[in-house]
Amino acid sequence: MELTKYTHACVRLARDGGVLVIDPGLWAEPEALAGADAVLLTHEHADHADLARLRALDVPVFAPAGADLDGLPVTSVRTGEEFTAAGFRIRAVGGEHATAYGDRPRCANLGYVVDDRVYHPGDSFSRPEQSVETLLLPLGGPWWHLDAAIDFARNVKAERTIPIHDGMYQERALPTFDGWLHEYTDVGYVRVRPGDTV
Repeated sequence: MELTKYTHACVRLARDGGVLVIDPGLWAEPEALAGADAVLLTHEHADHADLARLRALDVPVFAPAGADLDGLPVTSVRTGEEFTAAGFRIRAVGGEHATAYGDRPRCANLGYVVDDRVYHPGDSFSRPEQSVETLLLPLGGPWWHLDAAIDFARNVKAERTIPIHDGMYQERALPTFDGWLHEYTDVGYVRVRPGDTV
């Protein structure tokens, strides 16, 4: 499986001719969706779901049941559901977006475990039930806390941890967060630049 990171929370997975894209939001490069066979959306926020680009595609889009996607045709997914998309086996994890402030309403948010190997949690720290090889670790946002991110990475214990959801930071800020994750975790933390493939 090849994993290509794009700006912010978008990743592209390719294997055996199938291409699966997760969270192609407004900041993601257009090439992230080139040749996509299916798209997974963790939730409805624009930094994860560029509705204009998704409407122009003719591929299946999977999203949490109840997500407000302004009429975009999707296949609704619920927590615990298992399905296949672009030839990949998917398991839906979690259920709600992390709390940003007080009692502000939270939207539906699903994390996706792909082929029991890669986990994209969207905007949450919901843990998968099984171990995974690669954790895509959120690294910023109004709902995010460094201590929670460190604990999440430690608890998931993936062989490799790649930061995502980092588009809100200037490039010069990223080494600070990388330093904290290197110092306080032992989870194979590695930064992947937008457009790079591992």
